[in-house]
Amino acid sequence: MTGKYSEDQIITLEFDDGVSFDCGMMGIFEVDGKDYIALEALDGSEDVYLYGYQPTEDDFELLDIDEETFEKVAAEFESLMDEPL
Repeated sequence: MTGKYSEDQIITLEFDDGVSFDCGMMGIFEVDGKDYIALEALDGSEDVYLYGYQPTEDDFELLDIDEETFEKVAAEFESLMDEPL
């Protein structure tokens, strides 16, 4: 399952409840001038997680997306996934 992502494209998400799992970075995309990242869960599910994406000096930071903005970001992600390769 992790074969389609290189080691530097896999990050571990850790939630407040102690749950953690690996995700593959599907890609970064822009909505209204801000960057967002799509992460594919590598736990056998088909879950995709969307976060704000903020580059830092050494790496990057994941940012929570507020509810109102999330709908717009999710719609853009869906339209990108529907585009032919």
